[in-house]
Amino acid sequence: MRRGPFRAGDRVQLTDPKGRMHTVTLEPGKEFHTHRGHLKHDDLIGAPDGSVVRHTSGAEYLALRPLLSDFVLSMPRGAQVVYPKDAGQIVTYADVFPGAVVVEAGVGSGALSLSLLRAVGESGRLLSFERREDFADIARANARTFFGGDHPAWTVTVGDLVEALPRTVGPGTVDRVVLDMLAPWECLEVIAEALAPGGVLICYVATTTQLSRVAEAARSAGGWTEPQAWESMVRGWHLEGLAVRPEHRMHGHTGFLVTMRRLAPGTEAPLRKKRPAPGAYGEDYTPADGEWSPADLGERPVSDKKLRRTRRDAEAAGAATVAGEPGQTDEGQEGP
Repeated sequence: MRRGPFRAGDRVQLTDPKGRMHTVTLEPGKEFHTHRGHLKHDDLIGAPDGSVVRHTSGAEYLALRPLLSDFVLSMPRGAQVVYPKDAGQIVTYADVFPGAVVVEAGVGSGALSLSLLRAVGESGRLLSFERREDFADIARANARTFFGGDHPAWTVTVGDLVEALPRTVGPGTVDRVVLDMLAPWECLEVIAEALAPGGVLICYVATTTQLSRVAEAARSAGGWTEPQAWESMVRGWHLEGLAVRPEHRMHGHTGFLVTMRRLAPGTEAPLRKKRPAPGAYGEDYTPADGEWSPADLGERPVSDKKLRRTRRDAEAAGAATVAGEPGQTDEGQEGP
């Protein structure tokens, strides 16, 4: 249950006056201890969510049921978890819906699995594949802790996706596939067989090398829409009176997301209209003069004419500043 008064067996997040959080599982007669004293679980059992309970030291603790994002960041982990900011985008951009049949590989500590299970609901199916049995055990345990038991929509298979998936699902019966693994391009053939036309594949990778390789493998194999890739960064803000500013710390790069959709059998995607940058393809490409240029790396070149104009304007502005005269911008407006 995720609403109503606290009950025995509920996980409760306690926040002290300094913002430090502690998670406890409520049991009648037990106490939560700190170096300054304790508070009783019985004072919380029967109290409404969002209550304040007093510690024997006199400090007040705010008691709330932990959100999924809180649980993911504090749960036991055997592998690095997919952060909530990425899990939210995976669920949204893969369009995971109630009743969907979703394939996931690998499971890791189960962080993403929890979000996917929330999205498919009890009427859907989440088929998760994990090569390491110890990781699978940790993920199952975390899910039991969060949901209060085994989720009816979840099946975890220990083994290699390429070998196990064809034995698990029939061709064209999967709605969505989510891959969080080192080499997702190795699975494209079996994924293409399992996905229904229009189905979505989304891959979570850590490096640009992986990102490039999975996109190029999909283009070479055919049968997929043009891959789309992005990353997200989250920066919190400090809010206190008029002292409103970005936090000094932020969640920067965690991973890249690349997504594509399965085409109908025998269908070829329309040819790309955008010309690839010179040097974008070819592992052994080397410029003729031995020097790399911005164009070789896909950057838009700057014409010599524009460079001459920019140089002339910059030198004029610099000379005017030294002479104590107002400079002029390209638009004819006075500069600083």
